[in-house]
Amino acid sequence: MAALNTIIVDDEEFARSSLYFLLQENCPEVNICGIAKSVGEARALLQSYDVDLIFLDIAMPGENGFSLIPQAQEANATVIFTTAYDQYALKAIKANAIDYLLKPIDIEELVAAVEKATKYQQLNQALHQNTGLKNLETALKEQKGINRLTLPSGQGYRLIDVDDIIHIEADSNYSIFHLKNKEKITVSKVLKDYEEILPEERFFRIHKSSIVNLKYVKEYNNKNGLVLLLENGESLVVSRRRASDFFEKIKTYALLQSEK
Repeated sequence: MAALNTIIVDDEEFARSSLYFLLQENCPEVNICGIAKSVGEARALLQSYDVDLIFLDIAMPGENGFSLIPQAQEANATVIFTTAYDQYALKAIKANAIDYLLKPIDIEELVAAVEKATKYQQLNQALHQNTGLKNLETALKEQKGINRLTLPSGQGYRLIDVDDIIHIEADSNYSIFHLKNKEKITVSKVLKDYEEILPEERFFRIHKSSIVNLKYVKEYNNKNGLVLLLENGESLVVSRRRASDFFEKIKTYALLQSEK
């Protein structure tokens, strides 16, 4: 694989220069193509270069590092957060960063983070080889019997069985997968992306913030609005405008199951 085109984003001059030196000395696979003192400068670099990796400080004057995430995702760039404050860790994970380094940066942790980023980019390229993202989405939609789903995670990608998904909830620009084993996976994609990919005969969007796997609907009632009780004990509300469509969908699903 070619060198990782990398930018460093940090408002502190010492932090920028020390990270630059550490990368030059310990990570030959990294090609530093730009250094920014702010999120605004980083956006300009993303417009000028084909960036693979971003070392991104969080606490900066004006815009903090999280505000660069949408542009990083558009550029398909991997993010490694660097910060002196560990209270940002959970939000950094939710932002789907490949890693999170506390200052002063440890050399071994830095090398390990770059190795993660390299593997992530290699897998990402393999998944998109010979097809663009739109073509990949189209191909997935055309697969009538899609049984597995690839989810981006901080470690690269997670491959999960579609049947293990109980429901998916929206959280701003993220989707949270609730799995049969009680695990939750947060992915930096909107719910609509998965609504279009998942098999429509098994999954139904009951609300603007919920997609449910019909397999796990244990019961439903409309005493106080239509509410579903799932096999994992959770209750989900069906929006009024989707209620009639849900009744038709669950009837069709039950009929198909009885014919198997």
